[in-house]
Amino acid sequence: MTDEPFGPDEQDDRGGRGVGKRRGRPGRRGDDERGHRAPRAPRRTVAEKLEAGEISADEAAELARETVLRILTAAPKSRHELEQSLARKGYPEQVVGPLLDRFDEVGLVDDTGYAHLIVRTRHAERGLARRAIAVELRRRGIDDDTAAEALEQVEPEDERVTAEALARRLVARTRGLDRDVRVRRAAAALARKGYGAGVAFAAVREALAAEGEDTEDLADLE
Repeated sequence: MTDEPFGPDEQDDRGGRGVGKRRGRPGRRGDDERGHRAPRAPRRTVAEKLEAGEISADEAAELARETVLRILTAAPKSRHELEQSLARKGYPEQVVGPLLDRFDEVGLVDDTGYAHLIVRTRHAERGLARRAIAVELRRRGIDDDTAAEALEQVEPEDERVTAEALARRLVARTRGLDRDVRVRRAAAALARKGYGAGVAFAAVREALAAEGEDTEDLADLE
């Protein structure tokens, strides 16, 4: 019997060699024999699970309902935006349509109220003109009649006052530059917010005149 505490193929931590022969690390589940990760199968959509009989129509509808509630908790959406979101998640139309009809009935999906909210916030907070807001409403799937009604909240006088306030801030940023450069930059910025050329140039001319700039020749640009 030997006094050595370890066998010939064994050594404690001081020797740096583990017990017996070192074996390779076991592969993870899904790895091949070379240790390469096997590609994952794509997740099945709700429509595919329905077709395969893995879930019932009622279960699919409940999943869709929970999804819509999560979306609306984060931010209000139009019906069109919800339809697009659910379609991307693989919910079939036969589930989405009746569900959103029910949400319409109880007022959780309200395109009219949503359109009015978009108009108010975009004009008050971002200074957008009706033209730019109309583009956003169309992109969000609001129909033309609903959009036109909501846009009535912004009067031409509201646009003029907002354009003048924006023009004062815009020209203040370009003090020291050539006057025509200041005009072009400010007018272009107002145009990106949806203001027509006449409103934009009138607002810029007034803002420059308030700073003492000669603006007589700018009247021809309106």
